[in-house]
Amino acid sequence: MTTVLGNPLIKALIIVFLVSAATATSDAPFIVAHKKASLTRLKSGAERVSVAIDIYNQGFSTAYDVNLDDYSWPLDSFDIVSGNTTQSWERLDAGGLLSHSFELEAKRQGMFYGAPAVITFRIPTKAALQEAYSTPILPLDVLAERPPEKKFERITKAFLVLFFVELALVVTKH
Repeated sequence: MTTVLGNPLIKALIIVFLVSAATATSDAPFIVAHKKASLTRLKSGAERVSVAIDIYNQGFSTAYDVNLDDYSWPLDSFDIVSGNTTQSWERLDAGGLLSHSFELEAKRQGMFYGAPAVITFRIPTKAALQEAYSTPILPLDVLAERPPEKKFERITKAFLVLFFVELALVVTKH
């Protein structure tokens, strides 16, 4: 017979609770960053990568001299179309959000695995620069050969479905 404290799930929940409690009582910034990227195929055959990074301060004090560096985009594979892969802010208040975005154009075909962006910041009570990382992005299949869309075929199927639904309604009324 196992005890409640012997259950691995209960142990994990207790550890999460204790870590959360320790973080909640700490008077420091707690930076969480989410990075996302999406592909857009242009009519010219080129492909653009739109990147957005949201930085949240889930802590209880302000982070100062916040810097974002996203050097995971090699210049031999991507051109910067708009924005920058780096950004700086004076501060990020407790509970605050900073957002940054930029757009790239792909030069090469293939799978791309982007690394997390690096966020550095200062805490007045510590001399050392603090570091946090964003989430990584899902792999991108850049300039992948995709079969052409068959819009006419989809429209035809939709009309056929509507036709048969209407036909069925007419038949059931008589």
